[in-house]
Amino acid sequence: MKKMKFILSFIMLGLLIYSCNNDDTNASYPYAVRLTDAPGPYEEVNVDIQGVEVIGDDGKIVALNVEKGIYNLLEFSNGVDTLIATDSLEISSVKQIRLILGADNTVVLDGVSYPLSTPSAEQSGLKLQVNQTLQEGILYTVLLDFDANKSVVKLGNGGYQLKPVIRTIEKAISGSIKGKITPIGTMAVVEATSSTAVSYTSNVNENGDFLVMGLPPGTYTITITPALPLLPVTKTDIVVTAGLTTDIGSFIIL
Repeated sequence: MKKMKFILSFIMLGLLIYSCNNDDTNASYPYAVRLTDAPGPYEEVNVDIQGVEVIGDDGKIVALNVEKGIYNLLEFSNGVDTLIATDSLEISSVKQIRLILGADNTVVLDGVSYPLSTPSAEQSGLKLQVNQTLQEGILYTVLLDFDANKSVVKLGNGGYQLKPVIRTIEKAISGSIKGKITPIGTMAVVEATSSTAVSYTSNVNENGDFLVMGLPPGTYTITITPALPLLPVTKTDIVVTAGLTTDIGSFIIL
């Protein structure tokens, strides 16, 4: 029942657009936050999400309607994401998103679950810079790209710590590149490098698919680097357009 109410509240966001009048003080800005992840070398990385807040330029804090719970980040990779929070804002700019984590975070390796200690500052709110100016009548979706591989730190005592590494992606102003490699099951890192030498990375999943998200519009070179002794593959002059996914097809790794 709780899940159904959450989904219905998201659907109602579109209807809320039409309830606004011409008075700017009553303007409404539908807002959604989704979660995705880059693949990592773990069986599970479970994070305990307890709250999502947005902070305006004036310092006003708005707590979004959040679906609290434990999320296995590895279930949301290579283009898969999930809705974690929605609301209709009455502020026209968002300076930060604050992700509030609980204490029930774990990582699973070789079938064994280990607790992930979390610094107290991150439990009270991990601040993510966004600096958005909102326009009335547009549904804004922000994707939190949670890098599980970089976020889990092994400690000297054999334990693990969660130090979240998260990139915010405004899907309407960025694009992505997807493709596939064969043979299926080949482990490889995919790097997209822009014409200004800025690089973005992802990993090939178990089905041979890859997706590099959050790319500013422009021209990119893709380099697929498998484990030795296999050789890297490069493709140049890939054009990325905001709001679109560029499919560069399949590559054979030899």
